[in-house]
Amino acid sequence: MTRHLRSDVDLNPQEYLRVLDLAQMLKRHPEHYRTKLNGRSIAVIFSKQSTRTRVSFEVGIYQMGGQPLILTSSGSTGMQMGRGESTSDTAKVMARYVDAIAIRTFGQNEVDDLAKYGGIPIINALTDMYHPCQALADTLTLRERFGDTHGLKLVYVGAGNNVAHSLMLAGPRAGYDVVVACPKEVPPNPKVLKRAQDDAKKFKTHVRVERDVHKAVKGAHAIYTDTWVSMGQDSEADELRQKLQSYQVTAALMEEARPNAIFLHCLPAHRGEEVLDEVMDGRWSAVFDQAENRLHVQKALLLLLLGIESWS
Repeated sequence: MTRHLRSDVDLNPQEYLRVLDLAQMLKRHPEHYRTKLNGRSIAVIFSKQSTRTRVSFEVGIYQMGGQPLILTSSGSTGMQMGRGESTSDTAKVMARYVDAIAIRTFGQNEVDDLAKYGGIPIINALTDMYHPCQALADTLTLRERFGDTHGLKLVYVGAGNNVAHSLMLAGPRAGYDVVVACPKEVPPNPKVLKRAQDDAKKFKTHVRVERDVHKAVKGAHAIYTDTWVSMGQDSEADELRQKLQSYQVTAALMEEARPNAIFLHCLPAHRGEEVLDEVMDGRWSAVFDQAENRLHVQKALLLLLLGIESWS
């Protein structure tokens, strides 16, 4: 059966931890995996601009001996999928050429359709609904800083977006609690919240939404934020900034968490908006370790989804 990472729910807790374990091995001993993708071609499709996603996938595939194909869905060199060809037809054609597809796009339906019709592994490299590769990198960063993720408390501060959704789903799979501190006007998707809370109950963790950011960060091991205005939200930028102003991450807010708390951000950061320089460049910051870890978890995902490494 073809495996995919359409969202975080495609991995159970044991599989989630297996990705992290393999990512750590890849990080420590990259030389052991130099030829794992020899003869394999991986398409990486972009409907959204990217820095970390493009570089981490392209470099990671190359480091394991594979051929990365960087494709866009717009512009004069864009794919036909960007100008009317159905996603199902694209999936069927691409499956004849490449071994797997990673896609960074807007609609979750594009990821789901590629998985439904392609017959090759599909990796969600970001949609408006989920960002599972980022959440894996975040969880790996927590593990590196604290030794284990079980029993930790992560507080996401900001709008209930794709990053918040994946963190809410990641927490129960890796044994840590997740609190989303957000204004009532920009909550997480209720269906995602319900699934995350059901998973949390099943796996004995906690997921909740909190309006009071100061109450939320008490006892936090990690405080996490994201840009206030995501790609495609330019028309509502001023309104979002106004709603989120009191959710800015400052040194004073970090001091309200545990003494050993870390600061996380999926980047790019808009310094002076959602976070101040004193935090980004301060003793709490783990954002660049976090960015590096995208490389390692994505390499692990490719090896596991392609069946090159075992899930057990």
